[in-house]
Amino acid sequence: MKSLFTELEFYQVRKHSQHTAGDAFMVHKDSKNNRLLTVLSDGLGSGVKANILANMTARMAIKFAETDTDFLHYAKVIMNSLPICQVRKIAYSTFTVVDCRPDGSVHIVEQGNPPFILLRHGEPVYIPFKEYVSEQGDSRKLLAYRFVAQPEDRIIFFSDGVTESGMGSPGYPLGWRNKGCAEFSHGLVKHDPQISARLLAKQVVQGALQREPDRKAYDDITCGVLYFRTPRKTLLASGPPFSDKKDRDYADVIRNFDGCKIVSGGTSADIVAREFGEEITTDLFRFKRSNLPPVSKMNGVDLVTEGILTLTETLNLLDGKSRPNQENAAVLLFDQLVNSDVIHILVGTKINQAHQDPNLPMELEIRRSLMRRIATTLEETYLKEVKLEFI
Repeated sequence: MKSLFTELEFYQVRKHSQHTAGDAFMVHKDSKNNRLLTVLSDGLGSGVKANILANMTARMAIKFAETDTDFLHYAKVIMNSLPICQVRKIAYSTFTVVDCRPDGSVHIVEQGNPPFILLRHGEPVYIPFKEYVSEQGDSRKLLAYRFVAQPEDRIIFFSDGVTESGMGSPGYPLGWRNKGCAEFSHGLVKHDPQISARLLAKQVVQGALQREPDRKAYDDITCGVLYFRTPRKTLLASGPPFSDKKDRDYADVIRNFDGCKIVSGGTSADIVAREFGEEITTDLFRFKRSNLPPVSKMNGVDLVTEGILTLTETLNLLDGKSRPNQENAAVLLFDQLVNSDVIHILVGTKINQAHQDPNLPMELEIRRSLMRRIATTLEETYLKEVKLEFI
C-alpha cells in the first residue's frame, strides 16, 4: 500500500425540491498513521431532518475512528444505537464506512446502503462478506468486507438515490439497480482507464439523473469513489532562490524530478532556462482572450506560467471559484494539481521588489504565504501528499 496513492472524491445532487441534502459524506485522514476513513450516510426521508440524521451518523463513525476503536465493534454500536422509524419500520439512517489501512487492507461495512462496487482491472469483482444481525431484533443487517487493495482498483459506493433512479419508469421499472450502475461504471473505465475518482463519481451521479423522469432528482443522489494507483507526481517551482549561488541547485531539483514539472514566474523560468541551456517561447495566440498572462514553453519543463497573478487565481480555483469558460494558465495549473497525488512545491525565497509596492492590490501577496496556502489547501481539501521546500 505504501507504493499506492488513494484518490478519494465524491459528487452529490440533492433532491430537486429540497435546499439541503439528506445524504452526508465525511472524510477523516490520519496522516500520522497513514489511514483514510470515509463515511456515506443516508438519512431517512429528505431535507433538514434527513440531513441531521445523516450527519449525526457520519460524525459518530468518524469519532469512533479517531479513537482507533475496533472497526467492526463500532459499526455494530452505530447500527444498534440508531432508532427505528415506528411507521416505516426502517432505520433513521443507513451508512457505508470505508477504512483504508497502511498495510493495504480495506475494511468496509454497510448497513442499509446499496452494496459497493469494486472494479479491478476495470471489471466488477465479487468480495465475500460476513453478516451480523441487529441486537434489537429487527431486520437490519451489517455486512462486513475485508480485502487488500491492488493498483488500479476502484471502490464505488453510493446512496440508494443512485440504484433507485428511474424507478417506475418504462425503461427502469425497478430502478437502475446495482447491476446497471456496475455496467455503466465498467463502460466508463473501459473507455478511459485513467479516469479520475472525481470524474467517475460525477458521471455516476449524472448517469443516475439521466434515468430520472424530467432529469430531476427524486431523491438525494450521492456517489463516492476511491481510486488506488501508482502516485502521479508534480513539481511546482516558483520564485528565484535566496542566493544566486543556489541557481544550479534549484535547476537540478527540477531537472531530476520524476514527474510533471511546472515553473511559475518569469525570473524563475529565466533561471531554469539558463541552467538548462534552453529557450523560452510564449504562446500569444492560444490565450489571447484570457485576463491572465499566457503560458510559455521550454524543453525539459511541462508548463511555464507567470507567477503571482496565475498562482493567486489557481488558489481561488482550489478554494471553489467557478471554473471559467475559457482555458487559461490558472486552469491548466489547477487541473494538473488536482489530478496529481504527490506534489513537491519548491519556493524560492528571494524577495521580488516588484511585489512590495503598497499600491498593488492585496491579492498580490508575498509568494511564500501564497504557496503555503496552496499547499495547505491541497493537503486538507484535496487530500494530496504535499512537500513544501524553501530554497
